[in-house]
Amino acid sequence: MRRTLAGFGAFGLFWGAWGAILPAVRAESGVGDGELGVALLMVGLGALATMRFTGYLIDRYGGVVLPVVVVLFGVCGVLPALADSAGTLSVALFLLGATSGATDVAINATGSHAEAATGRPLMNLAHGIFSVAVVAASLGTAGLRAAGANALPILGGVGILIVAVAVVVLAPGSRDDELKTGGPTEKRRIEPVLLVFGGLCALAYVVENAWQSWSAVHLDTSLGAAPALASSAPAVFAAAAATGRITGNALLRRLRPMQLLVAGGTIAAVGSICAAAAGNAWLALVGIGVAGLGTSVCAPTIIGMAGAWAGPEHRAGAISTVTTIAYLGFLLGPAAVGAASSVWSLPAALGGVAVLALLVAALGPVAARQSERQPTR
Repeated sequence: MRRTLAGFGAFGLFWGAWGAILPAVRAESGVGDGELGVALLMVGLGALATMRFTGYLIDRYGGVVLPVVVVLFGVCGVLPALADSAGTLSVALFLLGATSGATDVAINATGSHAEAATGRPLMNLAHGIFSVAVVAASLGTAGLRAAGANALPILGGVGILIVAVAVVVLAPGSRDDELKTGGPTEKRRIEPVLLVFGGLCALAYVVENAWQSWSAVHLDTSLGAAPALASSAPAVFAAAAATGRITGNALLRRLRPMQLLVAGGTIAAVGSICAAAAGNAWLALVGIGVAGLGTSVCAPTIIGMAGAWAGPEHRAGAISTVTTIAYLGFLLGPAAVGAASSVWSLPAALGGVAVLALLVAALGPVAARQSERQPTR
């Protein structure tokens, strides 16, 4: 269990710091907004390039893959601070995305294995630790920035912490949550059930990243909130997500995963409608928090269901397939909200997110029925 929680914590430390340090990276690399937007796309492309292959490596070589990819992630996390042009920043972000995608698959595979080995729920707790680390790192980075720190010492310090976690906690030889190798892994077709899990997880990620990315803008432009209040919206969402995941993990001792998924999607829809239709910023913040509580449990629960379905020999490959498909939703969600808002309005576009959350709730039982079918060996 400790390897899983440490891995998710290290992952959250970087991404929390990254959101707060991005303006400094932009300024120090000398890129404009358009160039930064193109460079940021490299993160997603890099992740998509490695996620499926990482699943194969874990199924083939076992737990040794986790510390290796986390060390690489910690090292590559420093590279954006060294960029001095749009080209070097793009290369740095592609490498960052490649190692981030590999780490994402590795920590989820380790968590799924731990659930199967112990018979206890873990995925929602692990994702909750990620959210807590994001909030802590974001606030810590903001404090360091206020004290005058630039990108290199901040990202360098985070990178050192991540490498230390990989060496001390995740090092090969630890018996805790150790993934077992499955022997030579043949190339297998993608099972239809994985497409169902992946598509459902993509919908959940669209809802999650839509509010994470657009909540502050909604309060600012739609409701005329003060800058300080508007900027608090992502932190409210992240704190609610951490609470929801930790609570959801405890609830799985009494509920089936499908029941938690249906409840999460429904709560996310209610919160999304409340936030989108709110007449003032404070009511919108309440809705954003409720949306965070609900959507937070959806993706971890789906990933856990996929891992349980696949079994030990092909668990990492199944999770890599699901997370690769799901990552498309994570990338496209904010862009889809922006496109819809340009046609209608931002509140209308965010109201549409509630429909997607209801779709997650409605399709939860379908995914559960599909998971009852045994994988082709």
